[in-house]
Formats: sequence, structure tokens, C-alpha cells
Amino acid sequence: MASTCMRTFLQAMCLVVLLSTAVPANYGDDIKVSFGEDYFNEITDEDQLEEATPTPSPEPCRSPVFTKWDKLFTMLENSQMKENMLLQYADDIIKVELQSLRGELLQFVAQYGGSCASAVESLVRRAGIQTETRLQNAMDRVREVSADQYVQHDAALQQLLAASVNQATRMEQLESSCLKLGAAKSFQARHLMQEVTEAENGGRLQKTLSTISSDLQIIREQLILYTRSVFANSLPSGCDTGLLFPTRSSTAHVEVSPKTPFQNNAATICLWAKPTQVLNKTILFSYSTTGNAYELQLVLNGQSVFFTVDGETHLVEASGAAQEGQWVHICAVWSSQQGLASLWVNGQQAASSPGVAEGHELRSKGSILLGQEYGRSFRHLSIPDTFDADLAFTGKMTGVNMWDRVLNSKEISQQARIDGSGCGIRGNVVAWGVSDIEPKGGVKLIY
Repeated sequence: MASTCMRTFLQAMCLVVLLSTAVPANYGDDIKVSFGEDYFNEITDEDQLEEATPTPSPEPCRSPVFTKWDKLFTMLENSQMKENMLLQYADDIIKVELQSLRGELLQFVAQYGGSCASAVESLVRRAGIQTETRLQNAMDRVREVSADQYVQHDAALQQLLAASVNQATRMEQLESSCLKLGAAKSFQARHLMQEVTEAENGGRLQKTLSTISSDLQIIREQLILYTRSVFANSLPSGCDTGLLFPTRSSTAHVEVSPKTPFQNNAATICLWAKPTQVLNKTILFSYSTTGNAYELQLVLNGQSVFFTVDGETHLVEASGAAQEGQWVHICAVWSSQQGLASLWVNGQQAASSPGVAEGHELRSKGSILLGQEYGRSFRHLSIPDTFDADLAFTGKMTGVNMWDRVLNSKEISQQARIDGSGCGIRGNVVAWGVSDIEPKGGVKLIY
């Protein structure tokens, strides 16, 4: 039905197009334009001859003679009038035909409109039925898959239940065995205690044992307190000596003399430190030369540790490394090749960075300070020992060593054991317990 309606509509449209193209052609063929002699609008040879030869003045009382221009204008006016008449006639014919076509189209719509609507409705109904059928089939497949998964899950749960029951049975057997063994031992202990009690006339041995047990408990608590006190005041990693920086002052520092002068492109610095107070900037280790007061520096900045090479523009930072009143082992490693620098805290790498003073070479004949820096006032070793008190370190320090090479992770971790013997590992530039150290400004050497 829908295809029939569409075909009928296309035929009607084709009819409209044919009528629109055919009407002007047909009516144009029936209308002929002719210009008769009644209008005197033709220019004859006599007129041309008269124009070429001068004519005498017209005599009075003669009829007027039309020139060729008068005839031409008259012809144009007649042509324009006829053209307007033809256009008006064509418009009237087109209006009549369009009204007739409109009536035919209305009649067509009234006749076939209901059948087309019913066809569209039935088509939509069939599409809805097909869609509903497909959805139902999909739901059935989903239910089948869900049922299969439910069966599999149920089987797995049954297996787990059986395994748990088996495990519970084994636990009951083990518990019963332990109870039997405990009962046997308890019986033996009671029998032994009964014999001892009878041998000591009414329980004097039991009182003695209770007294000894309470005394041992008191001794144990005292030993724990003593161990904590000794550990808090002792030096880490088996070190025999250490340095105490009691106060922050402009003179407190320690001068260290290297075992041998060095000029190298690599260095490793390791030390133990226990800061009394953590401030914004505190100097732990400083190596200065006449040409550069900031060749190497190991600095505490709050709870962070900074390692600088050739000035503060080249540094590595390890955050959260230092705590007040706690020992911490710090190692700083640097190599001029590719500028690889790293910081190790308690035997673990905490920070690393490439490009730190890449290609720089450490100068020789410098000065090593602990707890302070020469800074820009460094010129030669004969200057007065006065420094910036705000940079002074307060606390304890031990196990200071320096190498002219890069240590590997195993060598660093061996020194970082607080209960080990890391102080037995000594550097080839600065060796703790071997190199000369000179405490100044109230710094004390402790044992």
C-alpha cells in the first residue's frame, strides 16, 4: 500500500511539471503577431527617395506626411502593446491551470491520504514487534549465562565450605592433642611441685621461688632503663670518640687536617650527627680553598640536608632527613663526570641529581671545618677564627670520613648500622680517629 501511494504521488508531480512546461508553448503557437498595412508602418523605397532628394515646402491645406522615424516609433508602440497583451493572457491561463491542478491534488490527498497513514502505522507496528522480539531473545540469553555462572559460583562455594569444614576438623584434632599434652605436663608439674613442697616442709620453697621471681622482675626493669640511658648517651656504630658542640657561638668549630693533599674530580663524605636544635641553616662539613670558599658543603636546613658543590647553585636536597635529639648517618657522593651527586640517609639513597657542577675539579690545599664555614671571609689560614654564629652547629658529631672516590651502596650501608662497627671503616682523605682534629671555641672531645 505504501509503495502504491508513493508511485501515485510521483505521477502527480510529473503531471504538474509537464503542464508547467507545455502551457506557454501551446498558447504561444496559437498567437501570431503580424503588422498589416493599416498602420502605415512600413518604409517604402519612395520614402527613402524622398528623403534623399529635397522636397519643396508643403503647400497649405494638404494632409500630413509621415516620415520613416514616425513610422518606426509607431511600430515600436504597437509591438509593446501586443507584448503586454500576450503576457497578460499567459498569466491568466497559468492561474486557471494551477487552480485546476490544486483541486486535483486535494482530491488525490483526500482519496489516498488515509490508506498511506494506515500503511505507515502498520509498518511502525511491525518494526516495534521485531525490536521487542530481539530484546526478549537477548534477555533470554543473559538469563542463561547468569544461570551458568550461578551454578559455577555455587560449586566453588561448596568446595570452600568443604575445605573449611576439613580445616576445622584438623584444628579440633590439634587442639585436643595440645590439651592432652598440656594435661600430661600439668600433671607432671603438679606431681613434682608436690614432692618439692613435701620435701621442704609445707611450701617454704614455693615462697622462696616467688621472692626470687619478683626480684628478677625488678632487676629486668632496671636493666631496661639503664640500657636506654646508656644508648642515649653512647656513640653510634662502635665509635670510641665524638665531638660535642654545646652552644651556638661565633668561635665554635673544629679544624680537620687531611691525611694527604688531594686534587680530584670525585668525593664521598660520611658522618654521624645528632643535632640539638634544627634551624634554617646549620653547617656540618665545609671544605674551602683560597679560590673558592664553597668547594664542598654539607648543610642542615630545618629537617632537610643540602649537599653543595662549587656554591649553592649546585646542590642536592634530601627532605625529612634530620630530627632533633636523634642520631642520623649522612653520606654525600659526587663525581665530576656528568655531575652525578647523591645523598644517603641511614644507608639508603634519599636524593640524587645529575648535572651538579659537571666538569668541576676540586682544588687542593684547602681547609676542612666541622660545624662552621669560612664563607667569603676565607683568605688564608692566619685570619682570626671568627664566624657567623647563626650558622654554628649544636649537638654531637662522630665518624667523620672523606674519600677521593665514589663509594658504592654496600660500603655506605656498612657504615650506617647504628649498632655495628662502621667507625672501623676510614676514609683515605679524612679518617676518623686517625686524622688530626682540633676543637676550638668550646667544642669538646667526648669518649
